Amino acid sequence: MCDTLCVVGATGTLFAKNSDRPPDEVQIVEGLARRVAGGTVDTQYLSLPDAGAHALLVSRPAWLWGAEHGVNEHRVAIGNEKVWTIDDAKRAPPALLGMDLVRLALERARTADEALEQLTDLLGKHGQGGSGELDHDEPYFSSFLIADPRGGWIVETSGRTWAAKPVTEGAAISNRISLGTDWTRASADVAPGRDFQDWRDPKAPTAIADLRLDATRACVSSGVATAGDGFGPRELVATMRHHGDTAWGAPGRESADLSPVPAGVDNDWNGITVCMHLRDYQATTASMVAELPADPDATLRAWVALGSPCASVYVPVFPPLGVPPELGRPESWLRFAALRDRVEAVPEALAVVRGQLDGVEAELWDRADRAHQTGSSAAIEDYLSSAWDPIDAALRTLGG
Repeated sequence: MCDTLCVVGATGTLFAKNSDRPPDEVQIVEGLARRVAGGTVDTQYLSLPDAGAHALLVSRPAWLWGAEHGVNEHRVAIGNEKVWTIDDAKRAPPALLGMDLVRLALERARTADEALEQLTDLLGKHGQGGSGELDHDEPYFSSFLIADPRGGWIVETSGRTWAAKPVTEGAAISNRISLGTDWTRASADVAPGRDFQDWRDPKAPTAIADLRLDATRACVSSGVATAGDGFGPRELVATMRHHGDTAWGAPGRESADLSPVPAGVDNDWNGITVCMHLRDYQATTASMVAELPADPDATLRAWVALGSPCASVYVPVFPPLGVPPELGRPESWLRFAALRDRVEAVPEALAVVRGQLDGVEAELWDRADRAHQTGSSAAIEDYLSSAWDPIDAALRTLGG
């Protein structure tokens, strides 16, 4: 389960995703250099002709080739979601995973329109199939949110079937089919005017996603309504930390009014929140907020968190390659996972954890802002070279 959103404004697009995966699954963040075309590229289950790759930043489970979310050098960002449909994913042979499609589209596209073309072409040629989880057979189909500085696409799939709707002002997606007859492009097997809800599994409870969509759509509406005035990456981070009560914990602001960690899942699914804590099944294992500027000369920026947003630090990075190497080390993820386990076991510990991490996060955002404002690559490199130091010190203070 995951949540993805974007807000499109006059100066560019804001993009965010929480990646919800098995709680003990390590996820890493890494910058990947350009790759020339030729030979083959090995995805999780298939080897494909290699069309080359743009440089990109990805967040991915350590055992997977594909990406949960990412952004490339051309300011295209993509995230995917698990969806339940009438087609049985377990009947499909191993093919492309949703995460493969995210990474391949980022590798090959310069715009959101190109990413849509790449993603749907690959889907039509190779299909979806194979388990998306390491320890048990869990194949599934995906929806996607594609964004660039001027807009994007919602893409929903079931096997090789797909439909897509353009994004003009903003959008949010979660773990359900949300398109109806409002799509504008689709695979050949979707008749004109067909309601894409026909592909939604009627047995899958939509409240699993709808409660979270209430929170992420409210964030999008706020961003659209303010037209960017006083709305930015901090507001998206606060929403990624949503525990079912209200957004909280924007970097650089006090976290005095902490939303408690959900104690469990009620019959009405109230325990399933944007910052996911579904014990022994799913947890938010990584998160990203990206700023996709319309100005082609502007520096691309993102903020990435390992583990649960409520018990982690959104580290400013400079995609595609300006990423502290510690974010790509499994042991770093494990240190934040220990904090998540602590606040789940003792909710009062969240205040202690935030008491250490809030100041570190605010310091990093301020330092990265100053480096960005100089326009100097040397200043950015200086920030990146020491960004992990205060995080390491805070984790040690917290016993991790």
